[in-house]
Amino acid sequence: MNIQIIEKYIEQVLQERPDLFTVSCKLSAANDIQIEIDGDQGANLDDCMKVSRYIENQLDRDAEDFSLTVTTPDISKPLTLARQYNKNIGRLLQVQTLDGKVEGKLIEVKDDALVLTYKERVPKPIGKGKHTVTKQETISLDNITKATVKIVFNS
Repeated sequence: MNIQIIEKYIEQVLQERPDLFTVSCKLSAANDIQIEIDGDQGANLDDCMKVSRYIENQLDRDAEDFSLTVTTPDISKPLTLARQYNKNIGRLLQVQTLDGKVEGKLIEVKDDALVLTYKERVPKPIGKGKHTVTKQETISLDNITKATVKIVFNS
């Protein structure tokens, strides 16, 4: 069994649903296949089951035993593909860049960059003290080393 064959089967089943895409596909030495799929509007249990059934029907368990797991990325996992950012517009992201760390609300995804807004305390232009201003920052996707969605619980 090899990873290229599995990736080919994933590509075949996802052709019916162009809004879905593969985030990762891993094959261990013990033939444990782990696939993560996502979608432009998210992926659900039915999507995972469809991919799982299709791949299971393509592979011959009698020739080579395997285990197969098809999931969606967990909310705490870093965003790894540019396509994953679009469905997170409006959410709070923690972004680690080559230059430092930024936390802000994702407001736009461009071809090669993200636009975040965040609040920052800065000195007043006149007088003592600080006031809060809203800043906007454009971050190149090439500059991002890690980006995760920050979970916010509103009470």
